[in-house]
Amino acid sequence: MTEAIRVAVLVSSDKSAKGEREDLSGPAIVSKLHGLAEVAAQEIVPDEKELIIEKLITYADELKVDIVFTSGGTGLAPRDVTPEATLEVCDRLVPGITDAMRLRSMEMTDRAMLSRAVAGIRGRTLIINLPGSPKAVRECLDVFLPVMDHAVETLRGEAVECAH
Repeated sequence: MTEAIRVAVLVSSDKSAKGEREDLSGPAIVSKLHGLAEVAAQEIVPDEKELIIEKLITYADELKVDIVFTSGGTGLAPRDVTPEATLEVCDRLVPGITDAMRLRSMEMTDRAMLSRAVAGIRGRTLIINLPGSPKAVRECLDVFLPVMDHAVETLRGEAVECAH
């Protein structure tokens, strides 16, 4: 890895955006990334599809972060629109990431099957939807973090050998 991994953290939550509930998932992401990546941006927005799209585009195209981790808005509620926003901005999907996270999460709770989280690529930025629960965020990151360096190296065109 030639330079540090740069990430953005975007939390989608109506209540946290209004200050009605403390956001714990964003800090959980940042804590898990300590020593592994530089957090270039961390924001909370309401569950508004166009606003989420705008932020994802800004992080990928202007800040040029390697990864955007979103939290929240991946369930079945009518205002859960993070996956739709993500799909709208991505050029390619990476379903294995969210498949692996759901599979591991199913070991803890059968409610994991209700997640609509997606992962995809915009340019050279990987966007990964995480759940809104701090506990679930940590569990899902435990699945992804072992491959994060390789994912970023590949996106940057730095990976020289993909075989184990």
